[in-house]
Formats: sequence, structure tokens, C-alpha cells
Amino acid sequence: MSEMRPTDQSRREFLGGSAKLAAGITLAPGIMLYGVAEARPASEPASSTQRWGMLIDSSKCATDCNACVTGCQNENGWGPQSEDEVHSNALQKAQWIRKVELRNTATGHVQSLPMMCQHCDNPPCVDVCPTGASMKRADGIVLVDKHICIGCRYCMMACPYKARSFVHEALHNQREHAPRGKGTVEACTLCVHKLDAGEGTTACAEACNAEGHKAILVGDLRDANSEISQAVAKHATTQVRADLGLNPGVRYRGI
Repeated sequence: MSEMRPTDQSRREFLGGSAKLAAGITLAPGIMLYGVAEARPASEPASSTQRWGMLIDSSKCATDCNACVTGCQNENGWGPQSEDEVHSNALQKAQWIRKVELRNTATGHVQSLPMMCQHCDNPPCVDVCPTGASMKRADGIVLVDKHICIGCRYCMMACPYKARSFVHEALHNQREHAPRGKGTVEACTLCVHKLDAGEGTTACAEACNAEGHKAILVGDLRDANSEISQAVAKHATTQVRADLGLNPGVRYRGI
């Protein structure tokens, strides 16, 4: 058995102490992550008995409404809520959720719906990530660990939903529950901080409900008694690009 040297012990103590730091972690000059929060309560790990998902009814989604986008921005501090990104190139700005329009070329009928990370059961972003920064929790939520993301953007190229953004600017005044960092990739987190806190909903769903549309339903797809499971069982739903076999956790009605 090899003997542990003093330098080895010191290194272990340093790494152990570094892992406990929760605020003000500098990754590189200009890259600062504030208030790094646990992705889930330490005493209650994510469980595969759950599968968090979202059901969006396009028939209730108003074409001229962006409440879901605004709600996400207000909650997570991107877009107009980030003073550092106001002057960014429009094509380079963060976009955790966006409104898209589907047009039937035969009839001209237009449908509007929100598009975000689909929280796939078989996420291609996770498959191509060289560092493990792109990851899927046991309960189906797909996240990015900003501490080990190297900004290679392979995940952005692999995502068929164009759901990920790259941070080009040094950021300040971030939300404690949504740490961001220059040179890293980010996307919808399904408001994991709200789900872990037991709120059972997301900022986009709350904003949509506040407008009276009630087009977004969030819940546990594996709980037969949940409202979302009962809705999926009762109504025909669609997974965007189901042909890819990714089994997204986000389902749509009416498309």
C-alpha cells in the first residue's frame, strides 16, 4: 500500500474545501459565478421515480403573447433583465425560451408556441459533451454544469431544437438560483430551483396563467395521478422531432 505524502493530503484538503464554496467563484478573468446553488436539496437526491415534463397546448397560446418569455427572463435574469447583454449582437443574445410560429403551407393556418430545451430522455447534448458539463438528472431535467463547461459548443450543434445559447459577455448581478458565466453554454433549466423547492411549476407557466391563457402545464409524467399525466393519457400529444427517438419531456397539443 502506497504511503500518502503531505502534499497529497494538502491537495485533498484544498479540493475538498473548494468544493464547499458557494459564492463568488472565479473561473477565469471576467468569468464569475455568483451564489452557486445546489441543483437539488442535498438531503433529497433526484429520483428516477419522477420524470418532470411540460405539456403545451398550442390552441391556447396567443400569437401576440410573449408572457412565457418575459416570465423566464424575469426569473432567471437573461435578456433585458441582464444589463450586460443589452448591447449584444441580436444573434448572440441568450434565449432560454422563444416563441415560434408554425405555418401550414397548404391552408395558411398559423400556430404559435414556445420552444425551449425539450429535456430529452436521450439528450444528444449530453452525448457529445466532452467534459460531462451537459448532464441529465435522474428525474429527467437536463442541465449544464457551468464549472466544467469549456464553451466548445458541441451541445449547441447537437441540439435539434436550437435551445442552447452561448454567453459572450462578462455578467454581473446574476440570480442566485441561476448562475451564469462568460464562455459557457446555457438553456432552460425547467426552473429546477422551483421544482426542487416543491413549487411544482415554472416561471413560464406562472406567467402564462397570469395572462389567463393556461397553455403550459408542468408536472411529473410518471405520476399517474398528476394533472399532466392524466392530460397526456386523455389527449393526443406530439413530441417535436419524435423521429429522432430522443423522447422529449416537453409535449405539445394541437400541432
